[in-house]
Formats: sequence, structure tokens, C-alpha cells
Amino acid sequence: MAAGKSARPGAGSDSQEFISNSAADRPRPQAPDTGATETARRWVLHMDMDAFFASVEQLTRPTLRGRPVLVGGTGGRGVVAGASYEARVFGARSAMPMHQAKRLVGATAVVVPPRPVVYSAVSARVFEVLRERIPVLETLSYDEAFGEPVELAGASAADVSEFCALVRRQVRERIGLVVSIGAGTGKQLAKIASGLAKPDGIRVVSPGEQQALLATLPVRRLWGIGPVAEQRLRALGIETVGAFAALPESEAASLLGGSVGTALHRLARGIDDRPVAERAEAKQISAETTYERDIVTLGQLRAAIEEMAAAAHRRLGDDGRAARTVVLKLRKADMSIVTRSFTLPYATEDPATLTAAALRSAIDPVELGPIRLVGVGFGGLSEVRQESLFPELDQEDPGRSAADEAETPSERPIPEPDRTLVPPATRSFTTEFWYPGRDVAHREHGHGWVQGSGHGRVTIRFESRSTGPGPAYTFAADDTELSPADPLLSLR
Repeated sequence: MAAGKSARPGAGSDSQEFISNSAADRPRPQAPDTGATETARRWVLHMDMDAFFASVEQLTRPTLRGRPVLVGGTGGRGVVAGASYEARVFGARSAMPMHQAKRLVGATAVVVPPRPVVYSAVSARVFEVLRERIPVLETLSYDEAFGEPVELAGASAADVSEFCALVRRQVRERIGLVVSIGAGTGKQLAKIASGLAKPDGIRVVSPGEQQALLATLPVRRLWGIGPVAEQRLRALGIETVGAFAALPESEAASLLGGSVGTALHRLARGIDDRPVAERAEAKQISAETTYERDIVTLGQLRAAIEEMAAAAHRRLGDDGRAARTVVLKLRKADMSIVTRSFTLPYATEDPATLTAAALRSAIDPVELGPIRLVGVGFGGLSEVRQESLFPELDQEDPGRSAADEAETPSERPIPEPDRTLVPPATRSFTTEFWYPGRDVAHREHGHGWVQGSGHGRVTIRFESRSTGPGPAYTFAADDTELSPADPLLSLR
């Protein structure tokens, strides 16, 4: 059954103004009520905050509500970390180069740097609200979690839909954000259902419809099927989950490996008994991929390392910790594995520093031999962050020549507002210091953020979560009434 219930916040609430610009106010087609009375032994929910990073920016900076917001790096090689639904209608999306996203959206695009400390705080508040109804949550990132409410054991699909509507209403009224929820008899189906529920909806997959739903999905939607496995299956004419499920289990195991192939085949048939449990804190965060063609040059390897470092850094950002050790993993064409690590003198979350550390461990494939897999991992994880006294040395890449630097556009690392909030007394305020998106405090006007700066002037929009859209004023960059502010104050 598919059920979509939009619970509205109470009149006059701060969240109502935010939601009024979302998909919640547009009519949603109602799915047939098939299977509403069907029950299941267990119901797993997958809760996913819609466009989380951009939605938090719109929540805490009311002027951005309803506007196409891009969160991410603004330099020549900046990447989109999050895009609002208003930006997505133009084709912008996460992990896209920022210059491409800005070109798609056009002049109306609003680009702001990420504020991890704010996302972490809002995420904690959302999970706190969810745990009031679902005590055990298996959190996946800032904005995703599984839950298996005990009270829903043996419940009907209609009961589950009603429970989800209550949870969504509580998050909306108390936090001001939208959460989409999918429900099914296991994690796989719940996650697929939440994707179908977006944006701003509920999707309950009843036991009677789960096989029909799975059968039509691309095989890549199956949890654990990556690009290499997908290509292997497509070469055999297997393009849907249903076609994969129709294989004998022994053949699935032969194609994808014993235990992995068997587990994926069970998921394809809708068999998913994996429990929902609080996740143990990860000791290492990593990303790796197997390339269709072997890497045979140092230039190819460096590009692959940068790609995997960026992917691992996104996961590090979701985790909310900093890393001290960077591990490079290389699997050669003969299947042997080579690993090298580099340990920094401090824990950091700076992408340039971590990427440079990974690049320092690179081994020329001419010497090592062809490489089929590249992975980058971050270890020594810590809540404590310490900035380097000489970051330019930590970010220096000994493998990059002066010629490389001349050919590659430079990018200033994304400034992190939770660094030193007050500059040394000897340093003058400049428009570079007041970069767009920075949180600012003014003695008279209160909390605000930089909308733009240049030519010795800076324009500040004064607003926070509870104020509604605020006024904008322009000041001299060295105005003594201005000072950097704690980004968390925007949540007031």
C-alpha cells in the first residue's frame, strides 16, 4: 500500500513558514488503498530528512526559503554537498561539480559553504525527537536512520502509515524540517520505500506487494550491488531485481561470490532478517572502488585517489569526527593488496589536508604494476579537532610539480566557521575575511550572515531560525561593530 499523509504544523509555529515553501503544499497523488489491512510480523522504518543540508540552511536563514540553494565549495574544483529541491528542479544534485550546478540553476542560485557544526546539532535534535517514539535507532548519517518500533509488530499497513504520519508531524512541529518515511518488512524494502516517498511523503510496502515492487526495480537498487557487479549481471542480460531473483541461488553465488551472492539473492526475493540496532562507533571511515580498466599511470592513480578521498571525506562529514591517520589501499591486477598509511600530528576534517596525505602515499604503477582497486580510509577518529600551525605544509603534495600547479585551477579550502571566531587584534577585517555564508554578530542588529562582500564593503542579512526573513545592511569591512559569530546561534 502507498499512503501519503501530510501533517501540518500548528498555527503560528516557526516551522509552518518553512514548510509553506516545500512540496507539502502541492497536491500529492493518492495511491490505491490496496493492502491497507495486511499485517506483517515486523515493520522496519527508514527515515530520511529531505535535502537535509540545504533544508537546514533554509531553516536557519529564512530568506533562503523557497530559493535554489547549493551547499558546497565555491572554488574552481568545489563540489555540491547538498541541493535544495528548488535547485534540483534545474538538475543540480549532490556530488556534482559546483560550477556545473551553478550553470544549470543560473543567476538565481544561492551558494553557501557547509556548516557541519550546525548540521550535527540539528541532526541530534531530530534523532532525539525520533527516539521518543522509536527508542532504538540505527543511524546511518546526519539525516538517515532505521527504526523497528516494537508496537508495530503484527500491525496492519494502515496502522504503520498512521504511526509514520505522527512521527513526521512531531519532527515538523518541533524541528521545522521534513522527513520522508518508508516502511517494509526489512531494511532493504524500507530504504527503497523512503526513496519512493520523497519528497515529503510516506510509502508503506505491504507484504503482498513487495515482490511485484522489487521485480521491476533496476538491479543497481539492490543494496550491495555496485557498478562492477551491475556490469557483470547486465552482461548476462540481468537488469532487474526480479531477473536476479529468478536465478538459482547457486548461480547467484557463483556470479557474485559465495556469501555475498547468497545474501543479495535473499534480498532480491524480499527476505531480509537483518536486525535494527544502535551502531557501534566506527574505527575507520573509508571509500573504495574497483575500476573497469587497470590504472597504469601515476596521473590516473592520483585522480583516483582524489576521487576516493573526496568520497571518504563526505562520509567523515556525516560521522561528525575528525581523522588523524590516512590509509591508502591499492589492489593490484594480480589481486595482491598494498596498503600505506600517513599519520598527521593532529586530527582534522580539512579535505585538502587529508587528500594531500593520501597522495603522499601513492606508488607509481610503473613500479608497482597495474592497479584495479583504489581505496582511501581515515582512522584515528576523534571528536577533538586541532588546527595545524602550518596548514600549507600539511596540504603540500610532494608529487605535484610546479607545472601541475600552473595547469590546475587553485581553490581556497572551504572556510570552517567553527575555527577561530575572533581574528588576532593585529589583523584588519577584510572582505576576504567576510566570505559569503559566514555567521556574523553585530552589536545592534544581532545575528546574521554574509550575503556578499567586495571593494571594502560587506552586506549582512540579519536573521535566525525564529526571526523570519530579516533585513540586510551594508557596512565597511573594518566596521568595529561586526564580529564573527558562533554558527549555532542561527538556531535560536
